[in-house]
Amino acid sequence: MESGLRHRLAEKMAGEITLSDSPGKTLKKWRLSFDISQGQLSEYLGVSPSVISDYESGRRKSPGTAIIGRIVDSILAIDEAKGGKYIHKYASLLFAEMGDGVIYDLHDYKSPIDLATFAGAISADVITGPTHLSIYGYTVIDSLRAIMNLTASEFNRIYGWSTERALIFTGVSNGKSPMVAIRVTPFKPRCVVLHGISLDNVHPIVPKMAEKDNITLMCTTQGIEDIVERLREEKW
Repeated sequence: MESGLRHRLAEKMAGEITLSDSPGKTLKKWRLSFDISQGQLSEYLGVSPSVISDYESGRRKSPGTAIIGRIVDSILAIDEAKGGKYIHKYASLLFAEMGDGVIYDLHDYKSPIDLATFAGAISADVITGPTHLSIYGYTVIDSLRAIMNLTASEFNRIYGWSTERALIFTGVSNGKSPMVAIRVTPFKPRCVVLHGISLDNVHPIVPKMAEKDNITLMCTTQGIEDIVERLREEKW
């Protein structure tokens, strides 16, 4: 693993946790992003699992920068021992000329998940498209930053390992912007989720664009942190 790339990723993770309004939740997000259990992390750090649990739940005072640095380094070290799969994935997405903050979360599943199950997990309304098809992961994207900062080729990187995934766009007003962006790129996702708006707020042309590209379209008003936590904790 290139030490410079690892160091940059560690700095980004530690900075995001330290500056977050909810450091515990952000710490948990990164731990789950690397598919590491509280037990694995606590064992590596030489502390009780309850310590990690208390930090993440907010029962224990937010750790200082030195402890956060140790936790982040431990997460990366555990991943390196497994081959560095997630370091490679997040580093390539975060630093491949992609604007900062574009990707909120990205995850790939070992087994396919049907869209009906996925919609239920995030309390989404299906606007159009089949739900018997499957996805192998999801990407949560800041809609405005993606549209403002990414070129067409950079936009394709948000698919991770497969286009058979759900793209969850946050900060959406009526759904037109993300669907237009997808229309002009060569790759199409299996599913698009418009986050933060209800069915009544979706522009009438948006379902038509989704149908044109054979995309299952959904919307949800569930909190984005709740969505990520639920999708990470599901044993699919």
